[in-house]
Amino acid sequence: MFFKDIIGQEEAKKRLISKAKEGRIPHAMLFCGNEGTGKLPLAIAYARYLSCECPNDEDACGVCPSCVKYNKLAHPDLHFVFPVIKKKSKDTVSDDYLSEWRELLATTPYFNLNIWLKEMGAENQQAQIYVKESDEILRKLSLKSSQGGYKIMIIWLPEKMNTECSNKLLKLLEEPPQQTLFFLVSEEPDALLTTILSRAQRFNIHHINEKDIVNALTTRYGLQENDAADIAHRSEGNFLKALESIHLNEEKQLFFDLFVSLMRLSYQRKVREMKQWSETLAGMGRERQKHFLTFSQRLIRENFMYNFHQPELTYLSVEEKNFSSRFAPFINERNVIGIMNELSEAQRHIEQNVNAKMVFFDFALKMIVLLVQK
Repeated sequence: MFFKDIIGQEEAKKRLISKAKEGRIPHAMLFCGNEGTGKLPLAIAYARYLSCECPNDEDACGVCPSCVKYNKLAHPDLHFVFPVIKKKSKDTVSDDYLSEWRELLATTPYFNLNIWLKEMGAENQQAQIYVKESDEILRKLSLKSSQGGYKIMIIWLPEKMNTECSNKLLKLLEEPPQQTLFFLVSEEPDALLTTILSRAQRFNIHHINEKDIVNALTTRYGLQENDAADIAHRSEGNFLKALESIHLNEEKQLFFDLFVSLMRLSYQRKVREMKQWSETLAGMGRERQKHFLTFSQRLIRENFMYNFHQPELTYLSVEEKNFSSRFAPFINERNVIGIMNELSEAQRHIEQNVNAKMVFFDFALKMIVLLVQK
C-alpha cells in the first residue's frame, strides 16, 4: 500500500509526509474517521514511507529491500493487531489470523468489521482484541528492530480491546520501547480509555471528496462517468459504500425488502404477519441484525430529508427513491426522532444479547403507533 493507492485524502497525505520530513513523528498516533475513509490504508502507507530507505517527496520508493517486504505486508518490523474470534482450547491472538488478514488487505484495503468477520468465517460472532494480545505486543516490541529503523504496531479498531488489554497497552504507551511507533486506527475513539486518548496524537481523516470517488470508480472499475457520479454522491464520502453500490448484493436487497414489508404491515396493523417478520429477523446472525438496524436508520433519515425536496441532500438508489415518493410523508418532525430512538434502542438490546424475537416484535408494534403521527 502506497500513498498513491489511496483514494483522495491528499491533504492528509501531505500532512503525514510533512511530519516525517520535519522529524515530528509522535510515538503514538490515533487515526480517526468514519468507515470507508481510508484510515487503515493510510496508516499502512505511512508505515511504508517511514520504513523506506529512499523515500521521495510524495511516496515510498517501492524498490528498496524494505518496500519489497511491504509488498507482501511481511516486513519483520511491521506488526498488526485486530479484532478476532476465539479459537477453541487456546488463547487467541491476531497472528492466528494473520494469513487471512494479509489476504484481505491484498484484495482490498477498504473493508469493515462485517467483511473481516466473513473472512474469518465468523459472521454470527462478536470479535474482540483479547488480553493475551497485550503480551504478544510486549514480546514483539521488546525485540530489536531487524532493519535498524522503526518498529511499527498498527492496531485496527482499538475500541474492540477488552479492559484488561487496554490497561496493559496504556503502560506501553507511557513508556514505549525505543524507535517504536503505535498507529491506532479507530472509528469510535470515544470508546477508548481517556488515558489512552491523552497519550496519542489525534489525526482526523475526513470524508473522501466526491470527485476523487468518481475518478476511482471510472479508472479502477470502468464505470461510466454518470453512473460513477451517482454512486459517489450516494456514498457520502464512504468508498466502502461506493463499492457496495457497485456490487449490490442479496443482503442489501433483503434488508430493503424487510424494511418495506415492516412499514406496510405496521400501517395495516397486521400483527400476526409482524410476528412472523420478527421471527425472520431473529433467525439471522447477530451481526446481520445490527447491520439491518443500521440500514433502517439510514432509510428513515433519508425519507425524512426527502420531504424537503432538495435532491442534493438525499442519498437514495432508484428503487429506494420510488419507495420514498410514497412513504416519505409518513416520516415527519412528529415521529422521526421517536423512530430513530426505537431503532437505536433495538440495536443496543441486540448488542446486549437480548432475545431477538422480543426485540424486533417490540419494535414492530411500536411502529404501528409511530406511523400514525402524521
